[in-house]
Amino acid sequence: MLGAVDVQQTILLLALLAVGGCRTGRNYSTPDGPRYAETASQSSASRRQTSDTLRVVSFNIEFSQQLDGAIRVLAADPALRGADVFLLQEMNEEATARIAKALGLGYVYYPAIFHFRTNRLMGNAVLSRWPIVEDRKIVLPHVSRFVHTQRTATAATIRVGDVLVRVYSTHLGTMSDLAPAARRDQLRAILADAECYPRVVIGGDMNDAGVGRVAADQGYAWPTERGPATTWLGRLDHIFLKGIAAPDSAAAGTVLEVGGASDHLPVWAVGILR
Repeated sequence: MLGAVDVQQTILLLALLAVGGCRTGRNYSTPDGPRYAETASQSSASRRQTSDTLRVVSFNIEFSQQLDGAIRVLAADPALRGADVFLLQEMNEEATARIAKALGLGYVYYPAIFHFRTNRLMGNAVLSRWPIVEDRKIVLPHVSRFVHTQRTATAATIRVGDVLVRVYSTHLGTMSDLAPAARRDQLRAILADAECYPRVVIGGDMNDAGVGRVAADQGYAWPTERGPATTWLGRLDHIFLKGIAAPDSAAAGTVLEVGGASDHLPVWAVGILR
């Protein structure tokens, strides 16, 4: 039986063999863009005028490949359908627009790179049932050590009734490409941007089961800390909340069946706006 160190070394070796020393993408290194955005339809925007709760979903949709399956999961699963905010990773611009249209949501999307293997953009998206009033891309520190691609977060401020909530969709560096300390630095860069906002949601593929401790140490709730593995490598997908109360321990969870739509499972959390 392989020990933990052996498993990590095996993962690293497989990653090295996979990348073969070749760059896998072209970075978009400025915060300006490219940027893609669309407002929600009037019918969707008028469904609710006020709310004291916020339902958030985070889902890494593997290379945006199985969109029909992903839409079925997001639209039909009882824990996900009707959510207020969807934080999506490994997205391209067409896939983002298609999911947003299917769910009747507005969105903002910033790619981090142009991915050579898929010949498509790759980045993070925020989809919202509530108006998005401001957004930006945050370029995170530490490019990957082998293929030199960067990581980013897509930030958006949404207006829920009279309340503003800052939300972030992100995808931190992989275990093979970055040390845990570097992923902590990446999360700290998002936390630094969020300092001036009283209500914050951070979610995404953290590629690290324990990096959330950095957010918890800064006063964030971590409703997705415990639960089943979201990938074969462990529980890597998470949501963190600041200024938004978790009603109870049952107000977060993991969808265990996605019908082959991704190599990740979606996580969700419900918070009460103070």
